[in-house]
Amino acid sequence: MLLAAAGTHAREIDLYSANTGSFVYHLTGNYGQYNEFFDNKFFSVERKFSEESKYSALLGTMNNSFGDRCIAIGLRRDWISGDSHWVLKGVYGYTGEFFFDAFSHCGDHGSYNNFKKVTGIGFSPYIYHAIQYNFTDNFGIESGIIIPSVFVVSVQWSFR
Repeated sequence: MLLAAAGTHAREIDLYSANTGSFVYHLTGNYGQYNEFFDNKFFSVERKFSEESKYSALLGTMNNSFGDRCIAIGLRRDWISGDSHWVLKGVYGYTGEFFFDAFSHCGDHGSYNNFKKVTGIGFSPYIYHAIQYNFTDNFGIESGIIIPSVFVVSVQWSFR
């Protein structure tokens, strides 16, 4: 019975990954006013819906372009993947304020503030497309664009 439980637990953890070490660069007109490079301090945990699923949910935190702490909640879709180590993926999410004090200033500036004026909640929708190369079953590097013009490089650690 204990071995069966350990086997079930091992399969469950195979569905998780963590994303760390994001490098961001604003491709249009950053004259020192935006938070860039590794200062966004992005971290998220991701869980696939099932072993065969092309979808996963993610939850994380980051400093936005203005240095304000935000929560990141999203849905990932693997558009193209196969037996190769390459994956074309998209992440579609909410990055913004949340009811904890740590996230209360996310809507103070920029597009986050524009949404706050209209909806009462400071956030920005994120549409991110990237190409990921998995060097091993547990380690991959991705690079892509947050629409319209933020270049991203990130590391993904998987538990498969």
